[in-house]
Amino acid sequence: MNEWVKGTVVGKHTWTEGLYSIQLDAPLGEFRAGQFVKVAMDIAGERVGRPYSLVNPPSERPLEILFNELPGGPLTPYLSALNPGDTVWVSAKAGGIFTLEAVEAAATLWLLATGTAIGVYLSILRTPDPWERFERVVLVHGVRSATDLVYGETIAAIAQRWGERFIFVPVVSRESCPQALAGRITDLLTSGDLEARVGVRIDPAASHVMLCGNAAMIKEVKLLLEARGLVRHRRNAPGQYSTEHYH
Repeated sequence: MNEWVKGTVVGKHTWTEGLYSIQLDAPLGEFRAGQFVKVAMDIAGERVGRPYSLVNPPSERPLEILFNELPGGPLTPYLSALNPGDTVWVSAKAGGIFTLEAVEAAATLWLLATGTAIGVYLSILRTPDPWERFERVVLVHGVRSATDLVYGETIAAIAQRWGERFIFVPVVSRESCPQALAGRITDLLTSGDLEARVGVRIDPAASHVMLCGNAAMIKEVKLLLEARGLVRHRRNAPGQYSTEHYH
């Protein structure tokens, strides 16, 4: 992913302090829901790029990414200062295998996200693929504060379209939120509270679980899933859970 095309910022949204999404017009070719692009800027004579999952489904443009500003970081303070009309660099091709392409069908697809990782699932959920291959889809979004529960209108539209086949579970760890489960995703899996809320148990015979978010969550949940007999899905070895790794 070292070939670049120019992109133009056509939209920007500030969700809360330090949390942004930007929309980009760039000549990116076809991609699969769940893939990412690298976005870069020329800073102090150096092209600085980082991978970002695409929030938009493949059928829709402009491109959209969601990110946290990291104070003092090499790129995000510059991205957060962009405005419509500004230019960035975008990788010419999308990459990554965090897609449903080779995932075997199951009764329930679990999508577990922390923070900005919610974005990749919104791309997947707005394609036909999950609805053709799974009886129900459970989207779990873990955040620290209720204000970090982004894309409420998008999630509501998905829920309206798919009804009881779609279940959204917000999880807030650092404050009380009436509609959300309190705590961390890992703790709620251990206690059984997450599955009790959904009314479905995660098991290898009827579930596929996708994990995207902070490394600690992924590491802990992997151990919990493997203790239940779920096996990691790999390119040539289908399993019952998948994780995102940028390249």
